[in-house]
Amino acid sequence: MANHKSALKRARQSKIRRIRNKAVKTRVKNITKDVLLAVSENSGETASEKLNMAQSVIDKAAKKGVIHKKTAARKISRLSRMISSATA
Repeated sequence: MANHKSALKRARQSKIRRIRNKAVKTRVKNITKDVLLAVSENSGETASEKLNMAQSVIDKAAKKGVIHKKTAARKISRLSRMISSATA
């Protein structure tokens, strides 16, 4: 365990950030699953609404630095491509 005052603070900050990042990543995974479920059910309008929510959640995660910007762009691109191919 840390002995210095600054190291103790850094440990506390890391713990808080880890919990926050975990929550954000879980939210991204869950919203992605919702979109995939809507696509598999062939409900185009619901899938589009879910995609908009997913874009917002994924962009916020990237903005906070939980996931990389390009990872966020890739996830959004794949989801939107999946919806467009399912509706076509």
